[in-house]
Amino acid sequence: MKVPERLLSLVEEGLIDTVVRQLMSGKEAQVFVVRSGEETRCAKIYKEATQRSFRQAVDYTENRKVKNTRQARAMAKGSRYGRQAIEAAWQSAEVDALYRLAAAGVRVPKPWNFHEGVLLMELVTDEHGDAAPRLNDVVFTPEEARQHHATLLTEVVRMLCAGIVHGDLSEFNILLAADGPVIIDLPQAVDAAGNNHAARMLLRDVANLRDFFGQFAPELLATHYGPEIWELYQRGVLNTETPLSGRFELPVGAVDVADLTRVIDDARAEEAARLLRLQVAR
Repeated sequence: MKVPERLLSLVEEGLIDTVVRQLMSGKEAQVFVVRSGEETRCAKIYKEATQRSFRQAVDYTENRKVKNTRQARAMAKGSRYGRQAIEAAWQSAEVDALYRLAAAGVRVPKPWNFHEGVLLMELVTDEHGDAAPRLNDVVFTPEEARQHHATLLTEVVRMLCAGIVHGDLSEFNILLAADGPVIIDLPQAVDAAGNNHAARMLLRDVANLRDFFGQFAPELLATHYGPEIWELYQRGVLNTETPLSGRFELPVGAVDVADLTRVIDDARAEEAARLLRLQVAR
């Protein structure tokens, strides 16, 4: 196929040889299957993230490092330069997270290069060598659901031990490779220790896994792995070998109205995003 304009510089630099086909196109990025020598990889071209709310951007980019104070002020004000800086930080967050998580042994696509807003990485494939499907496109038996749920909980723990929370983990950004689930789409990844919203995001990530796999194995719906994992992490005793029970006694006390309102708003935004993803998938 004709080489998209955004990929021309990668061809010129010798990072890719040919573009095979477009794999997907979403509101945040386009992904193409490409050839690099004997390797088949994918190239993710980031779009300008105009559909993210400023509040969400602040939540995700809190405590991310920027080049200088001028850039930080511009990001806070939301100026044109600031929005460009936020977008650059958004893109580099995924690249940094992928390298960090791959080094920690987390099941993510292996990153190869990041050049002019294009992320070149491993193409995740199924048992036939085709592009792996999203979990949302697969029906599971109860046993398969329990197995994949347990695998992904281990990956969530491994990510947390590496200091990262995915921030938007769901059946829409997990691929089912030939050897099991692979986590993708990490531009919203946050620093577990440096972001005040990390706990809330981790609880939401784990709840999304519970709710999805609970469709196939209903007993999972009664589990509370998210609070258990975060409590162990806060105590400094969490590792990939730490046994998890899925049981957790939720604290009872005064309600933080402001925090509750934010949780409700996040739930509404997540549901709207889920419905949009379903429309795109159809």
